[in-house]
Amino acid sequence: MGQDRVILTGMTFYGYHGANPEERALGQTFQVDVEMELDLSVSGRSDRLEDTVNYAHVCRAIKEIVEGPPKNLIEALAESIAQHILSGFPVDAVLVRVKKPQVRIRGTVLASASVEVLRQRSPG
Repeated sequence: MGQDRVILTGMTFYGYHGANPEERALGQTFQVDVEMELDLSVSGRSDRLEDTVNYAHVCRAIKEIVEGPPKNLIEALAESIAQHILSGFPVDAVLVRVKKPQVRIRGTVLASASVEVLRQRSPG
């Protein structure tokens, strides 16, 4: 990621994603961060919302995805978010982090498990 970015961190939602039946039944908190790469020079000069990415709309879209139909893997959840942002917003690239806090694995508790995906808009 080499140009200007709009960064949203710590978005927290409740969803029912996971490979284990109890994750699907009980649900859990998911935290999402996104970094969207785009040229901010026009909006920096114009001071107009329509010249940039409206991050309120991005947050709403992410909320719908995380609170929507369950996925087995947080990798699939991150990919859905990335693809939706690339297709629906004027960004050149997006970095998506999805974190599951307090993951329990056979008697061990992890502070979190997370994935990070970087996707770029296809040229042309």
